[in-house]
Amino acid sequence: MTAGTFIAFEGLDGSGKTTAIRAVSERLRSEGHDVVVTREPGGTELGTRIRSLIFEYAETMSATTELLLMCADRAEHVQAIIRPALNDGKIVISDRYAASTIAYQGYGRGVALDVVFRALDVAISGIEPDLTILFDIDLAAADQRRAGDTSNINALDLRSGDFRSRVRQGFLDQAAAAPNWTTITAAGTPEDVANDVYAAVSELLSRRIVPSLN
Repeated sequence: MTAGTFIAFEGLDGSGKTTAIRAVSERLRSEGHDVVVTREPGGTELGTRIRSLIFEYAETMSATTELLLMCADRAEHVQAIIRPALNDGKIVISDRYAASTIAYQGYGRGVALDVVFRALDVAISGIEPDLTILFDIDLAAADQRRAGDTSNINALDLRSGDFRSRVRQGFLDQAAAAPNWTTITAAGTPEDVANDVYAAVSELLSRRIVPSLN
């Protein structure tokens, strides 16, 4: 096959996405797969600037403005990183994608979902994940993990528990409605979580017959 494979990792901050991405991508590379790891917002040079704006003005920015900036970041991300890598037959792993916008700006901030979907339709230009992995964790456990590592805390992380509860529900509703989602219970050890994620990714790759470089 010539097309690549696109996998999105989703979930609350503190759910362990970043740790799992690192472990799984390294394992895939050791098997000879060509893997591109990226993130949203901020996967491109322009996206890094947009990310800074979003976090700097998170307390005063309107929900609609936040939505459109997230989608601007995503549009650049798709065109500059994701689509070219997929066209080259690579495995693309993104720390967040469109589902985060639905959960955060839609469920969390209350932007009408039809507005969110219209904005996303423009931003993703037809690029959908082959697999979305949801790292589900309750708020208390996520807060405990975040308290132990404040290096990546930003203004979005500091929003109220009610906001984050709505975001979590947004992820769960999407997972329940879509066939290409896998939900991982993220409260386990990093090793157990990474093994669960690797099993889901391996199953997808076996169905898509994605070759390694070996």
